[in-house]
Amino acid sequence: MAARRNLQLLVLALLVVAAMLVPSVGRATGGRYAFAGGTPRQQAEVARALAASSFDWDIVPARVTIHIQRGVLSHATPGEIWLDANLLDAGPVAWGVVQHEYAHQVDFFLLTSSARAQLLRQLGATVWCAHTDGRRDQLGCERFASALAWAFWPSADNCMRPEGARPARIRTLVSGLIETNTRRAEGDL
Repeated sequence: MAARRNLQLLVLALLVVAAMLVPSVGRATGGRYAFAGGTPRQQAEVARALAASSFDWDIVPARVTIHIQRGVLSHATPGEIWLDANLLDAGPVAWGVVQHEYAHQVDFFLLTSSARAQLLRQLGATVWCAHTDGRRDQLGCERFASALAWAFWPSADNCMRPEGARPARIRTLVSGLIETNTRRAEGDL
């Protein structure tokens, strides 16, 4: 009887430890996208990455094609995202990158030039997005994508933590800009 009780306690302890290792899951939905490439496991990793965030990716009004290839530099263009399969194979460590690249879709489809100008000031950048030989992390569009990924999934597992980021402030700013832009597009303002 004591051996059975000890086994039950051991199983319970293992379940608690396993639950603590799983990253927290967000409350929002995961966006509209289709895959081009990747294994079912890699595609599921993308879905888990977007689900971990509390950002509502469904507000992006376009269907996004997510290309998964080995050795590709992760990046985004309007309606397209490229992710490195090797990175996705690493599991939750890739989630911040997935969210960062999807955040570019928020920029492409939901931000106006005035919203970008406001974000430039708030994020401490001088140029929104340009092809440059300089540091990409100095660009407003890159800072925005990282800040959005961090603010809506402020987890120790998120590699996108920008310096000096305050998640609550970023969430409020981004949500307000997107709501204003959406209402303006719908003719409510």
